[in-house]
Amino acid sequence: MKRLSLMDMAFFVAESEDSPKHVAGLMLCQKPKGCADDYVERLIEDACREDWISEPFDQVIHFFGPLGPYWDRCRAFSFDNHVFYHHEGRAISWNQAMEKAALLHEPMLDRSRPLWEFHLIDGIRGRRFALYLKLHHAYADGMTMTSWMDQGLATSADDDSFTPPWAINPRKRRSRRRENAPRRPSLPRPSQVLCGLAGMAKQQLRSGGGMLKLTAQQAIERAGLTQDAVALMFSTPPDTPMTGSAQPGRSVATAGVPMSRVFRLCDATCSTLNHVALACIDGAIHDYLARRDIHLEHPLSVQMPVNLRDADAGQGGGGNRIGITLVDLAQPGLSPYRRLREIGFKLHNVKYQVSGIPAVAFEQFTFLAGGASEAINKLGLTDSLPTNGHAVVSNLPGPKETRYLRGSLVERMYPISTLSPGLRLNITMFSYDGILHFGLVATRDLDELQSLADGIVEQFRDLEKAIRQRR
Repeated sequence: MKRLSLMDMAFFVAESEDSPKHVAGLMLCQKPKGCADDYVERLIEDACREDWISEPFDQVIHFFGPLGPYWDRCRAFSFDNHVFYHHEGRAISWNQAMEKAALLHEPMLDRSRPLWEFHLIDGIRGRRFALYLKLHHAYADGMTMTSWMDQGLATSADDDSFTPPWAINPRKRRSRRRENAPRRPSLPRPSQVLCGLAGMAKQQLRSGGGMLKLTAQQAIERAGLTQDAVALMFSTPPDTPMTGSAQPGRSVATAGVPMSRVFRLCDATCSTLNHVALACIDGAIHDYLARRDIHLEHPLSVQMPVNLRDADAGQGGGGNRIGITLVDLAQPGLSPYRRLREIGFKLHNVKYQVSGIPAVAFEQFTFLAGGASEAINKLGLTDSLPTNGHAVVSNLPGPKETRYLRGSLVERMYPISTLSPGLRLNITMFSYDGILHFGLVATRDLDELQSLADGIVEQFRDLEKAIRQRR
């Protein structure tokens, strides 16, 4: 029996049919030369022969327990409920495969079962197939999910092994052949309850100072005693189609930029990857809105997740250790170079804002802010009240070297994340094999999402041109 953390539980509280809280990864793979026609089908068959199911892939949620909601092992696990093969009977394009992934990304996961699905989409032109892994955000954050996927892949085309994500963690895996008779969780001893309460009290004392600092920063900025020191929460007017109540249906779009180009821009401007990428995303969103005759007079604001795990803690434990910080981007109408500089200044302020804040305080502050957004959403006021930003933008580091899946070249890796309450757009960056990939997910009413993804690439060209002109 394993209790849920505050952040893990938040994803269940905020979940609805219109706004499911799962995350996913989408990989495009090229089949090895000379492979059989049923190569992908056999890959699934072999993966399902794996008798070991690791945590959390064997876990189901129970909302009522002696110490609150908890995870417990599923007693009637079946791969038929989790692993799927798709083939249209004809060759399909990558765009059609993305549309298939978007449809798979729409529905909630069944809470009576372990909360994950593994899909292989076969028949993509050029002897390719796609892998789509979907799991509930309460299972893991993006860093952990990336680690699980990477551990199962090979570094050489000659290595035909593939370990599916559900068999990665040997220390926490259990055989499906073991006794499946249901058992009730044992009640904790009084000493365990007292230790748990003492730990919670200690944690609250540690977080008190950090919560006070974060709250004071917001109050001082709102009172006008500081300017642009922090981004003000719940001050984004509902004047773009990117904010508002969640709608059913999802769209997915992708783009990519060589890391060599990104690093050249970083070196030429003494900037970081986040500075450059945010500047290009900022410009692309403004152009996207301008094509719809929407011209903002204020900066865009984005929610950015921050990894709160200790550097030595690893990513294998599952669950979530993230905080969310709000970042105001550049004033509209700036040139690409000035936009980059202003965003660099804003990110420097964010770094100062969160320095010295205990992780537990940051996590609790994020929980409270998310809870406020969800309360506004539940009351049906999201479309009329200011929201907490315009979109979510995150950055996940991936493998630097090429990866293979049973001899297949993994050409691209894209993250497909979830939507926050009140926001209809999520952009997640993922670096892999020399490419900075962008995975965009939005509600379907945010039309022509691929044009926004393409616009990010165009903004990189504009920034490169602006840098050349300054020399």
